[in-house]
Amino acid sequence: MRRRTFVKMLGSTCVAGTAFAQSGTGKPIRIIVPLSTGTPSDAVARIVAPKLSSLLGQSVIVDNKPGANGLIAVQDLMRSPADGSALMMGSVSFLGINVALVKNLSYDPRRDLTPIAGVYSGNHAWMVHPGVAARSLSELVALAKARPGQLRAGYGSTLVQVQLLAFEKMAGVEFLKIPYKSTATNTTDLMGGTLDLGLLDMGTAMVLARDGKLRALATSPLKRHPLTPDWPAVSETLPGYDIASWSALVGPAGMSQDGVSRISDAIAQILRQKDVIESLAKAGTVPMAMTPPQLQDHIAAEVTKFITIARQANLEPE
Repeated sequence: MRRRTFVKMLGSTCVAGTAFAQSGTGKPIRIIVPLSTGTPSDAVARIVAPKLSSLLGQSVIVDNKPGANGLIAVQDLMRSPADGSALMMGSVSFLGINVALVKNLSYDPRRDLTPIAGVYSGNHAWMVHPGVAARSLSELVALAKARPGQLRAGYGSTLVQVQLLAFEKMAGVEFLKIPYKSTATNTTDLMGGTLDLGLLDMGTAMVLARDGKLRALATSPLKRHPLTPDWPAVSETLPGYDIASWSALVGPAGMSQDGVSRISDAIAQILRQKDVIESLAKAGTVPMAMTPPQLQDHIAAEVTKFITIARQANLEPE
């Protein structure tokens, strides 16, 4: 009798452990990344993919589709079936900023995508070339005021562009802003002295600061970043400055609640795993666990925030 009870309990445990796999479509899952390989979104997608595959019992691949301010990736996602076989690791640029900066945008992240789960918060560090005579953000502001329009600041994404514009507005300064097609080229020119300052993802910034190739002045979120507690937040010099970088998993519109919950629950489980937390830290990121309703509210709030920033900076959609 006891043996039968044990076998029954063992069977129940096995069913619970494979619940994710049993409820799926069995089709391979694509995680579309709107950015190139080597970016934080790509790195985190590759950390998450094998974990998600193990939990769901499905093959999970990362599919990079950079270009056109994320429109190539988003349109691919929107054309995909709403069965969970296509997801997107969307950053704040594509889920928040594009509404404010892209003219005649072909999608609205608040309406045309299905929020699934928050994944990570990455943020940016304000970095200067060692030859720049500023060892703090307040010194950078003073230098910019003494040399209006002369300090060269590069940007390779709309997120960095918005951060520079918001900084100029709040500090009463003007940089010579230079657009780049890639963050890699931007970083190379900053290290080489072609640029004076730039905003880099935390993973890259920590390595270059450690090696003495660039100097860190501050980080962009409202509070100091947990991975670099000795680096001040911009808000300590400019109160209220708060522009965080983040990324989340979304799907095409029309996904079923069961399908969304299945993937969202798996992501939440993944983000609690110690090795994942450690891997995220190496990429300069920290977990940003959010349920679908929380992510929906977060996306709506971010869209509103960046529309306001764009208006205050007199920035017209292009």
